[in-house]
Amino acid sequence: MKKDIDWNLLQSFIAVSEHGSFSAAARATNGSQATLSRHISTLEGQLDTHLFDRAVGGAELTTRGIEVLQRAMDMADAAGRLTLDVEGRESAISGTVRVTAATIVATFILPRIVAALRIEEPDIDIELVASNKTENLLRREADIAVRMYRPTQADLFARKVGETRFGIYAAHSYLERRPAPKTAKEILDHDVVGFDKSDLIIDGLSRFGLKVDRDFFAFRCDDSVVCWNMVIEGYGIGFTQLEIGEAEPRVSRIDLPSTIEPLPVWLAAHSELKTNPRVRRVFDFLAEKLSATTG
Repeated sequence: MKKDIDWNLLQSFIAVSEHGSFSAAARATNGSQATLSRHISTLEGQLDTHLFDRAVGGAELTTRGIEVLQRAMDMADAAGRLTLDVEGRESAISGTVRVTAATIVATFILPRIVAALRIEEPDIDIELVASNKTENLLRREADIAVRMYRPTQADLFARKVGETRFGIYAAHSYLERRPAPKTAKEILDHDVVGFDKSDLIIDGLSRFGLKVDRDFFAFRCDDSVVCWNMVIEGYGIGFTQLEIGEAEPRVSRIDLPSTIEPLPVWLAAHSELKTNPRVRRVFDFLAEKLSATTG
């Protein structure tokens, strides 16, 4: 009779699967490649199957590995539901709440709100995950998520708290060298700061009737904070939320006849956390303040 599989082995297997390599998984879990490799070898031995093909720059799941991953994810989600069920019955408004938001929101919008929360609720500690990755609320990678889209994950409690509007900005130093565009088409004659892999700005420009690809951008980075700092330093024209752009004295807003479509702002938490007082308190506080900020 085979021994029951150690949950630690499955956690290591999920980490390598999600991050695509042993090195990336080790960094994400604050572990070591040697430990992960040993766990995977042990798991393969217990299951009598080959889970990964080692490839250049990563580890690719085998067909059998994909099947095992689905079972492991089901177990992880079940464990997450159990934890949430227990924590949902806690009554103290104290402890830690983990919030995740895109880097630009975490850097420029949430600090003021979280600082105000600390004054009102000094017994609640906040862990803020500044990441553009979609964190899994069910598996407790975060308690609350701030999203710029409607969450679709099952078992989520979500509330739309407003819409964030965007503007086109350039530094005063840039506009001293190059006059601001007066029409959308004139943007094509400027240095523009954009994303590398994300198509968000490309899609936005298409609404202006401008068909461009990633090579159009004079500077490319998928970190919105980096892009915004390049705009501030005068590299080129860029895009950001109005509440961020209007607060920066080193830039000017460029008004064009067309407007950029706003994005919704959603808060999401696992439905079972609705009964957790500290998470609900943070959720409601964020909803109130973000609603006032985004309108």
